Amino acid sequence: MLFDDIVTASAELAATRSRKAKITILAGLLRAAPERELAAVVAFLTGRPTQGRIGTGWRTLAELEAPPASFATLTVGKVDTALGTVAGSTGAGSGQRRTEALTELFGRAVEAEQHFLFRLLTGELRQGALEGIMLDAIAAAAGVPGEVVRRAFMLSGRLPATARAAMSGGSAALAEFRLELGRPIRPMLASPAESLDEAVAELEPAIVEYKMDGARIQVHREGAEVHVYTRTLREVTAQVDELVELVRGLPCESVVLDGETLALTDEGRPRPFQETMSRFGSTREEQMRSLLLRPYFFDCLHLDGTDLLDRPLRERNEALRKVAGPHLIPGESTPAEPRTLLDGALAAGHEGVLVKALDSPYAAGRRGRAWLKVKPVHTLDLVVLGAEWGHGRRTGYLSNLHLGARDPDGGPPVMVGKTFKGLTDELLAWQTETFPSYESHRDEWTVYLRPELVVEIELDGAQTSTRYPGGVALRFARVVRYRPDKEPADADTIDAVRALTVP
Repeated sequence: MLFDDIVTASAELAATRSRKAKITILAGLLRAAPERELAAVVAFLTGRPTQGRIGTGWRTLAELEAPPASFATLTVGKVDTALGTVAGSTGAGSGQRRTEALTELFGRAVEAEQHFLFRLLTGELRQGALEGIMLDAIAAAAGVPGEVVRRAFMLSGRLPATARAAMSGGSAALAEFRLELGRPIRPMLASPAESLDEAVAELEPAIVEYKMDGARIQVHREGAEVHVYTRTLREVTAQVDELVELVRGLPCESVVLDGETLALTDEGRPRPFQETMSRFGSTREEQMRSLLLRPYFFDCLHLDGTDLLDRPLRERNEALRKVAGPHLIPGESTPAEPRTLLDGALAAGHEGVLVKALDSPYAAGRRGRAWLKVKPVHTLDLVVLGAEWGHGRRTGYLSNLHLGARDPDGGPPVMVGKTFKGLTDELLAWQTETFPSYESHRDEWTVYLRPELVVEIELDGAQTSTRYPGGVALRFARVVRYRPDKEPADADTIDAVRALTVP
């Protein structure tokens, strides 16, 4: 398949906001793609090379001297191979070898292909082919039910592999995906609830648990081998020795657990989120001087050879208590006084509570209504689109943030407001040092960023506004913290912002 077919489809995706039209464009391309190139087609259209990060920065690409070709001759396979060469270049002289390989690749690309490659390799490709739409397109192209595709993706964690199975073997091939020890699956997510009483009434019978201000973890154990993953499926086993030893000591041969981990003060209260997250980048020497992490597990997805994903939460909870009883998150099934649990969670320094339907299976990667979160204040996870240079005391610092909500149909983030409130001196210094590495362009007042950083924002709600393209604006927004554990695809949608609109 010509690489130009991908570039043309990308332009068509960017030109429409219709989800149906996007699915039609993608499905047609998937049907036309040769099996050997299908993985690369899916990867390119969802904005990531098959190799992941290839070790080349924005500046290197911007400085390439490669006049565009006159005719489109590149194939998808040749582009994928060239990027594999770049990603595989290591050791002495690797920088020069990467530059040479990229120069050759860009020199064989026509101008539109060069622009696509630049955006693909810098993470700026936002053409509307996010995971949800691509999954629907795979289902349409292969003629299989969407739920079957989504379940296979949940278990494989890899869109290209899911697409290959669907296109080559249909539902039967997709059904062969199983939970595999040592391969993380996407975490189940919660939706916000209007109130505790409404959440309990909607999901009864339910369990009410603390919603902790920690880092999401998924642990896999098979015999003595243990793996620990973050919510983005990044492995951090080497950075959390105490968690590994604790899981290795559980009374089982194999297990997959979902939970939170956090560092506590001597009084047992949660330490700042950033202190917990700092452990995920620590060396073994730093671990010895660091605060210990304590796990709180709330779900069991596999135990001693039995997969539990499709079992109701009440059965998964029984298995959890059996294998990890001393390390459960505080909670109670169908509590007589759920308000007491919420008050207890808040008094202990946590965010609120989660209400979970006891009859629900584990819907990995989905933000449905089987889990509802209840917090006393409104918060949103938004994408940082830019920052303005400060004035007065903040002169010389990147301060006022431009904030965007995720477009659920795969378009670029939708700007919903600005704020500089809540920024400490430490955060101002961090932003000023860090943001240039995410810069896409700038003007006299603002540094604009590639949409890669997620920040948690507290707000009083939203209001109708013609100032921003989404038709809404944040009310009294302030920065709570940055979320290095989340990706832009995890950010809240423009629909979530609109749901907070004050009449």
